[in-house]
Formats: sequence, structure tokens, C-alpha cells
Amino acid sequence: MADKEDNPELFTAREKAALEFAERMTVDSNNVDEDLWNRLKEHFDEGEIIEIACVIGVFNYFNRFNNALKVDITK
Repeated sequence: MADKEDNPELFTAREKAALEFAERMTVDSNNVDEDLWNRLKEHFDEGEIIEIACVIGVFNYFNRFNNALKVDITK
């Protein structure tokens, strides 16, 4: 994931749009702009975008919950 900028061939345009959406929702959810929405709509229907947003939100919740409570990572 960290190499996605240096190795753009690793992901399809569809995957790149979803990954950017995940990053944007995680870092600055108030900054999901029209350009990103348009790219998402090129690859996903409305239901798929909602599902992706839900999964992103749930995992962000789990991460914040576990981080705040200093939960040890399980193997």
C-alpha cells in the first residue's frame, strides 16, 4: 500500500479510487470532493459506494476504539 504512488501498476483504476476514498475518509472525511465522487461513480454504483463507505467506517471505528483503549494486537 505504501508503494502505490511509486508503483501505480499494482492497482487498477477501480482499486485506486476505492483506496483513495478509504484514505480520504480516514484522514479527512470532510474533504471527499466532487472529483473523487466522480471517479468512484465511474467504477461503482451507489450501493457499492455506500457499502465501501460502511466498511471503511467500521474499520476506522475498530482502530480508534482499540487505539484509545490500548488493546494489544492479537496474532
